Amino acid sequence: MTVTEHNDSSAPGAAREIGPSLYDQLRADPAPPPAPLLEESYEFRGDDDIPWTVYTSESYAEAEYEKMWARTWQWACHVDHIPEAGDYYVYDVGPHSALIVRGDDLQIRAFYNACMHRGTQLKPPGSCGFSNTLRCPFHGWTWELDGDIKEIPAKWDFPHVGEETHRLPELSVDAWGGFVWVNFDPQAEPLHDYLGVLPEHWADWGLEDRYIDTHVRKRLPCNWKAAAEAFLEAYHVRETHASGQLGDEVTTAYDVFEPNVSRFIHTTGLNSPLRNPPRTEQELMDRLVVRRGADPVTLDEGERARDRHARMVQEQMSKAHGLDYSGLSQAMTLDSIEYFVFPNTFLFPGLQLPMVYRFRPDPDSIDHSYFDLLMMRPRPVDGPAPMPPEVIELDIDDSYTIAEGLGGLGRVYDQDTANMAAQTRGFRSSNKRGQTLGNYQEVRARHLQERVRDHVGAYPDA
Repeated sequence: MTVTEHNDSSAPGAAREIGPSLYDQLRADPAPPPAPLLEESYEFRGDDDIPWTVYTSESYAEAEYEKMWARTWQWACHVDHIPEAGDYYVYDVGPHSALIVRGDDLQIRAFYNACMHRGTQLKPPGSCGFSNTLRCPFHGWTWELDGDIKEIPAKWDFPHVGEETHRLPELSVDAWGGFVWVNFDPQAEPLHDYLGVLPEHWADWGLEDRYIDTHVRKRLPCNWKAAAEAFLEAYHVRETHASGQLGDEVTTAYDVFEPNVSRFIHTTGLNSPLRNPPRTEQELMDRLVVRRGADPVTLDEGERARDRHARMVQEQMSKAHGLDYSGLSQAMTLDSIEYFVFPNTFLFPGLQLPMVYRFRPDPDSIDHSYFDLLMMRPRPVDGPAPMPPEVIELDIDDSYTIAEGLGGLGRVYDQDTANMAAQTRGFRSSNKRGQTLGNYQEVRARHLQERVRDHVGAYPDA
C-alpha cells in the first residue's frame, strides 16, 4: 500500500483518505462519543481558485470593516472580566470599538465607545477596569452605567441636547458559554440564532463552567484570514509538525453547519492508515507517554493505547480539579475537536485540549493580525474561579514557549505560525492568481472565504 492511495469516487469532493472514516473510529471506542460528534455535514463547495487579493486588497479590507466586522457576532470578553457593577471592558476590531459595562442592575450592556459631544472615546482601546460612571476625558460629559445622561458641564449652552437624543446608543450584546458577544449592528439577529448548531452541540459540554487560566496574544505576520485558515485544517500536520515525515496522521473529519459554524475532529492514539505495517498498541502507548513526559506504561493483553491514555488523562484531570471525569468518552477526553464560529472564533470542548482562539485584523497593516489564545480550565468545586490573568503579549519573533501556561503546546504553536511570513510574501510574488484548496480537507477555509464574500461582495479582481 502506498501513501498516495485513497478512497476514490468520481463525485467532486467525495474522495477520502484510505482507511476507516473518523466516525467509524469514534463508534469503535468503548465509551460512546456524544451524538453531536457523529453528526456529519459536508457538501462539495466548488474548486475554483480564490484570488490572493482577498488578503492583499486594501479596498477589500475596508469593505470587511464596513460590511462584515460591523455586522457579525464576535466574543469580546469573558463574564469574569466584568463580574461587578461598574466593571467595563473595551473590545476593538479595526475602527470599531465597543464599551461593555456591567450596570448597577448587574445587566450587561454594550455602547459605542464614543462621546456624544465631540466623539472622543470614553475609554482607551483594549482597556478594562472599574468606573461608577462613564465620563469623557475631554470635556467631562458623563453618563450613567445604563447610558442615561448624568452631567453636561455648562448645560445652559446645550438647550438642543435631550436625554433621549444624546443618551449613549447601545449595540447588540449577549452572553453565551461564559463569553460576552457583541455585534455592532443594533438590528442584529439574536446571538442564539447566529450560533446555529452550537448551543445544541455544546449543551452538555459546559463552556460556561470554565475560567481563563492563560491568555496569550501574539501579533502575526499575515492577514487575519490567512491566520485563521492555518488552524482550520489538519492537512498541514505532516509537513509543519513532522518535517515531511510520515507520523501518526489519522483520518480527520470536516463539517460545515450552515451558515456560520464549521468543525474538524482529529483523533489521538490511533494508527495512521498510511503506515504499513501499523504500529503495535504498545508502540502507540510508548509514543503517547513520551509526549506527556510520563513514565513508561505496559499495556494489558488486548488493551488499546487510546483507552489507557484516556484513563490516564481522566485520572490526572480529576485529581487536578476535584471532578470525576471517569465517565467521559475517549473522544471528549483526548481528541482535537474544534468548532469555528464565523468570522473569528474557535472553541475546543475536549478535556485535554480546552482552548479558545480569536483572530482580528491589525488596523494599521493588512499584512498583520492578532491571535488571542486562551487556555480554559474547569471552575473550582469550592469557591470562586480566579480572575482572568494578565494578557501575555507576544510580538512576531517571540516564542509561545514564553507562556508557561501553554506547556508543551508552545512549541506546537511556534510551528503553526512559522510559515505565515513566507505565505504573506508569496501572495505577492506568485505567478499564479490565487490559492487552490482541497475539496474536503480545506473546505472550512473555503467556507470562511465564502462567508466573507457573502457580506462584502465579489472577490476583488486578481
